[in-house]
Amino acid sequence: MSVRRLAKVQPDSFAFSKATKAKCDWWIAKYPAERKQSAVIPILWLVQKQEGWVSEPAIRAIGELLGMPFIRVLEVATFYTMFMLEPVGTTALIQVCGTTPCMLRGSGGLMKVCKDKIGPKDTLSADGRFTWQEVECLGACVNAPMAQINDYYFEDLTPETMGQIIDDFAAGKSPKPGPRVDRVNSAPEGGALTLTDTALYDGSAAKPIAKLPNSEPAKAPA
Repeated sequence: MSVRRLAKVQPDSFAFSKATKAKCDWWIAKYPAERKQSAVIPILWLVQKQEGWVSEPAIRAIGELLGMPFIRVLEVATFYTMFMLEPVGTTALIQVCGTTPCMLRGSGGLMKVCKDKIGPKDTLSADGRFTWQEVECLGACVNAPMAQINDYYFEDLTPETMGQIIDDFAAGKSPKPGPRVDRVNSAPEGGALTLTDTALYDGSAAKPIAKLPNSEPAKAPA
């Protein structure tokens, strides 16, 4: 198993923005004062949303905010792969699923497009705008192959559609997330094939129930 490390080059300092600090305080208030360290994961996420990644000065700032040893914050940040420990693309972080269903459906072709257009995986592009990674299952196997780009899923991809999505991001556009075929979410392509009779679920075929079962108050034992 590879060890995730902090970036070699770190910023000199970190400061919570006013909006981020307000959200941090909201999370901290959810826990008893002696348990405020429980907010470390959402606060790490808020910092990443502010900066794009989690730096060493940010980890120290989070530790000071929560009264945690810095190493404890680092342990959390290095355990969860959703936290980026070095700068990523300012325009798009592309995470291509490489697990079996996506692999069988052509994720290798998607990764080749990313490599050709952006560069090696896990490496910031020359212009600083893009990073791509191969990741484990993202839970959208029905829509394979797919990728998470920033916060959204792009599904039923081909090398051609992946290339177009990257080009659109590069041009300053905002490609629409979701499937790239004629389907809604994970429904069959072209529309539903089962349970198409609305009477099955709109209540029109339901019979009135005179009395709900087990609706009488429980009686105390004699």
